[in-house]
Amino acid sequence: MRTLLLRLFTPVLMAVCAIACSCSNADDPVRPTVDLNKVLTNAMSDTSVLVPMEKKILRYMSQWQLQGTQLAIMRGDSLLYAKGFGWADKEKEQEMGPGNIMRVASVSKLVTATGIMVLQEQGRLSLRDTVFGPAGILKDTSYCNSIKDKNYYKITVEDLLRHRGGFTARAGDPMFSTVSIMKNNRLSQAPDNRQLLKLMLRRKLSFVPGTSQYYSNLGYMILSLVIEEVTGQPYEDFIQENVLDKAGCRGFRIAGNYYKDRHSGEVRYYVPSNEPEVPEYNNSGDSVVRCYGGNNITALSGAGAWVASAPELALLVASIDGREEIPDIIGKESVEEMTRFIDKDTYSLGWNDTDPDNGWVRTGTLSGTNALIKYFPDGECWIFLSNTSTWKGPGLARYTAALMSELRRSYSSLLPARDLFH
Repeated sequence: MRTLLLRLFTPVLMAVCAIACSCSNADDPVRPTVDLNKVLTNAMSDTSVLVPMEKKILRYMSQWQLQGTQLAIMRGDSLLYAKGFGWADKEKEQEMGPGNIMRVASVSKLVTATGIMVLQEQGRLSLRDTVFGPAGILKDTSYCNSIKDKNYYKITVEDLLRHRGGFTARAGDPMFSTVSIMKNNRLSQAPDNRQLLKLMLRRKLSFVPGTSQYYSNLGYMILSLVIEEVTGQPYEDFIQENVLDKAGCRGFRIAGNYYKDRHSGEVRYYVPSNEPEVPEYNNSGDSVVRCYGGNNITALSGAGAWVASAPELALLVASIDGREEIPDIIGKESVEEMTRFIDKDTYSLGWNDTDPDNGWVRTGTLSGTNALIKYFPDGECWIFLSNTSTWKGPGLARYTAALMSELRRSYSSLLPARDLFH
């Protein structure tokens, strides 16, 4: 009889204990477990008090002829608002939603920098490690034999993160000059990143590493190769497993070059209507719309190849911002190192700028897309993505930032008190 009673009541007692435990930990930090891109809808952020704000967004889109945009707003690691506007794919009459993914351009550098910090925490590299030479990370003989300028041996991981590697675009940005590189080196096909690096190592650096800075996509592509060398994994695989999966970001992907290569849920990209076609990046002799084949987007790798949604970018930021509401995927020291402000003329790690008075900023621009993350000093974060480029190029970020500030002043207090992450 006693055994029977134990069998009957043990499951009940276990359930009660489970409930009690979950209640006692109700205030503990919890990472979202849902697939944001699949569950979020525009309707979830519909509220009459924000209609005037949304009208201003639509006017901004009309002013700059943006086909589609996304806006995500996070406060204290809680997602308060996430909505799409306009078209994800106008030709297919697919409206933009919060779960559509699109190229985020140089916002990808924030992802790569986070991966580097993970490796440093794992003890597999240091920001002070040299990148090239017999004692460097990329010490393969084929790299060493390509180097003519011994200043390459001075480049550290941190130099690449801060755009202090000595690279400039005096002969054109090599990540966007594939046709000329193929012609100058008599290549029959576009070089892969390792081949491209060997070609670039033959060039003289423009300044001694660490003594100046110049924004460099090549530097972050090299960091992608550093990650592969240290881990023995493809860059995308390591980042997915050690950064994105841990943050709960399920929709990040490395971009393809053509419309036919788009991922599920990915938008169509648009350029200004008067922008002429350009030579295809692989020197085929064909002319293409710049956003589809004008550049080798996939080869940008950690410099600019990720696609994502605004809500998942918010979740990534929540995972590296030092706040406790959502557990960070890197330690406090790493967060502080990434966001340490040195001066207005020094790039932060992964971020463009982390001025404590003005907040943290990360921008991204490619043909067919614009991205801006603005993390304000009070912990509110606004993320704006568009699937359309404009004649302003990277300069559009300044106007988008001004729009964010205007909207924040007028509507931040009207945002609903809830968390769409859960």
